[in-house]
Amino acid sequence: MMNQASMKRLEYDKIKEQLTDYTVSTAGRRLAELHEPSSNERTVRAWMNETDEAARLLDTGASIPLSAMEGIEPFIQLLGKGRIYNEQELTFLASWLASVAQMRRYMQSKHHAAPTISSYADSMHDCANLRDELERCLRYGQLTDQASVYLGDIRRQLAALEDRIERRLQQTMGKYKAALQEQIISKRGGHYVIPVKRELRKQVPGTVWDESASGQTLFVEPADIAELQSEWQLWQAEEEREKTVILSTLSELAETYGDQLRWNIEAMASFDFIFARAKLSRTWDGIAVPIAPTPMIKLVNAKHPLLGKNCLPLNVELGRSWRQLMITGPNTGGKTVTLKTMGLMAFMLQSGLLLPAEPGTELGLFDHIMADVGDGQSIEHSLSTFSAHMSNMKEMLNSAGTRSLLLLDELAAGTDPGEGIALSIAILEELLSRQSLVAATTHFNEIKRFAARTDGCANARMAFDPETLRPLYRLEIGEAGDSFAFAIAKRYGLPEHVIARAEARAALFKNTSVQQASSGTDAAEELQPYVPMHAGHSKSNAKQEATLKTGEQNEVEAGAGEGTSKRAFQAGDCVWIYPLKRTGIVYKAADERGEVVVQVQKQKLTFNRKRLSLYIAADQLYPGEDYDMDIVFETKADRKIRKMMKRKYVSGLTIEKSADDPTL
Repeated sequence: MMNQASMKRLEYDKIKEQLTDYTVSTAGRRLAELHEPSSNERTVRAWMNETDEAARLLDTGASIPLSAMEGIEPFIQLLGKGRIYNEQELTFLASWLASVAQMRRYMQSKHHAAPTISSYADSMHDCANLRDELERCLRYGQLTDQASVYLGDIRRQLAALEDRIERRLQQTMGKYKAALQEQIISKRGGHYVIPVKRELRKQVPGTVWDESASGQTLFVEPADIAELQSEWQLWQAEEEREKTVILSTLSELAETYGDQLRWNIEAMASFDFIFARAKLSRTWDGIAVPIAPTPMIKLVNAKHPLLGKNCLPLNVELGRSWRQLMITGPNTGGKTVTLKTMGLMAFMLQSGLLLPAEPGTELGLFDHIMADVGDGQSIEHSLSTFSAHMSNMKEMLNSAGTRSLLLLDELAAGTDPGEGIALSIAILEELLSRQSLVAATTHFNEIKRFAARTDGCANARMAFDPETLRPLYRLEIGEAGDSFAFAIAKRYGLPEHVIARAEARAALFKNTSVQQASSGTDAAEELQPYVPMHAGHSKSNAKQEATLKTGEQNEVEAGAGEGTSKRAFQAGDCVWIYPLKRTGIVYKAADERGEVVVQVQKQKLTFNRKRLSLYIAADQLYPGEDYDMDIVFETKADRKIRKMMKRKYVSGLTIEKSADDPTL
């Protein structure tokens, strides 16, 4: 039994809705609604073969004689209960038996093109005697005169009597012409009547059977035809008795074919369901995919069936060279769609559907296909994003094994990054030990590094065009990707000075632990405080962006002039430190030997100016020439002591520095 919640997350329910829409009968629709993916290889191969054969028949352009089986299911349900069926019900049965015979002939003619499903028609029953008898006795929903000799005689007697009654009425209307409202013959309650004026009622002897809405006209059966009318009614009652006898005989005959009729219902419903699978598969040009002997996924130019034929294809492999795939790249780049495509393809294969992919595609079978896609928040169930992830993860760990496919979207999301990353890696290690197949998306470098250094794991990235700032929706296996957060933010119109500030802070965070980054201490304080750039600020955004350079660019510039920067470093400059591969803030300008004191994460370190290059000038980081740089270089505790010392003398109050501080 597959995980129902994961089916919904991967939108398998939408595929089933489309499948049911392609059925033409209630019984076929019921089969589609109850259909579930199977992990039994023999069952899946049989389903796939049926769908493939049906699709090939549809490709020939032939019209398949499927039956909607209208009115048949209620008929079959009443078999064996001694019911006498009416003319309409038996007419439905006759039409359906004709459809069964037509379907049987059609499938027998397709034995070479579709040997498997054509053989199913061999078990269908023509019920030839029943069908012939129904066709002889019924036409257009009525019993024919040929249904029995006696019924034919009765109807001839009735026709003769009706003709005599009509002639007698014509004579009567001429006789009582003055008393009639108009010259017309009608029927009321099965009696032939003529319209008589109320005030002249006594002039026309007979029986009143009805009157007009105004009450001015009475509908009278003349006494002249009363005897003929009585005889006609006797023959009519005899007709009804004979019809009952015939219908009873036909119903009894149908009862004897009960088992064959029930089997025909099942066979026709199966054909309806098989061809519905084929019709749906043809909408996305599906192919029959080989089933691998072991659980694995290899998709070649596969397209998500709900995104249409114009969506970009996916190429991905999992389960042979690696059992875990970490998918990275920018938001809106297609990472989640990649997971959904992999899971949905597996569900579709195990449901016997043809897949929208190209030859070379191959999938194995899974006992469990589980997905943790979306944040899963629920006010009703008091679930946060992280709680929902953990609830899904518990369910996965309870079931995960060698034949499990687990799809994890946004690892470490919804909680403290440091703890989330540690927990995610521990879970990945556990799943790797169980040999489960895992595809996961992430933005965290620690998880990317885990995949790069761990046997059985691989990185992949969603391609992104940095020039147009647009995702390419192409998965590239073997490399980890970047999130391109700043480029995407710029594309969506965030202010340039905000992006520049973020890039500077990101540079300071580089090579810093996730715990430090999440707490906002150490490197983050090197950019404190922040004064936003307004339209009237003396430093333009354009200049700020021009001075924001990467470490590699600065390295080239520094090397061009004997390792020196283009200008002397000043206190407050953000510089790139080549030995540390990171940034720092100049605390003290170069002395006569070219030694520069740089603050790196609250430590004062000395470097030769040739080992440094300008990253962001101080006037781009801090507002105003008179900005108090002590706010940057001193700790909060030292600043408090210094302020207190400026206000008054406090005995024993000192600011202590370590002996190796280069500023002493």
